[in-house]
Amino acid sequence: MTEQTKTRIPTPLYAAAGAGDLAYQQLRKLPAVLTELSDRAVASLRTANEQATELQHKAVNTDFDALRTNATTAATAFAQVAQERAVAAYTALVARGEKVVGTGIVESAEVVNADIEATEQPKAVEAAAAPAEAAKPRRRPKATPAPKSAE
Repeated sequence: MTEQTKTRIPTPLYAAAGAGDLAYQQLRKLPAVLTELSDRAVASLRTANEQATELQHKAVNTDFDALRTNATTAATAFAQVAQERAVAAYTALVARGEKVVGTGIVESAEVVNADIEATEQPKAVEAAAAPAEAAKPRRRPKATPAPKSAE
């Protein structure tokens, strides 16, 4: 173990001294970094100047009418492709809808037919029972004599 003495310097003070030394070392490198950045900026400026000159030359020699025509043609072709895709998507949706509605109509027709069959069967039973009742002789009510009125 180490002995602690009263003259020991606190750890935060060491950290501050280390940060100061690091900053000093970085500042000593600053003139070299500035020279390098300056050289890069000059080279970039030359390149940018050359590119600007090229663009000016292209702008002078560009046929804007041809560019406008090409842009119009490309836009028209794009619109036609978009329209064809939209029509194809719409047609697919219509086919799907027809399938759904057609299935619904067939199912509805089956339900209606089942209802018709269910309601027709009791009529058939009643119709079959009606001739049997008609075959039974009916009793006639006895005639009751009319009351004599006092004359």
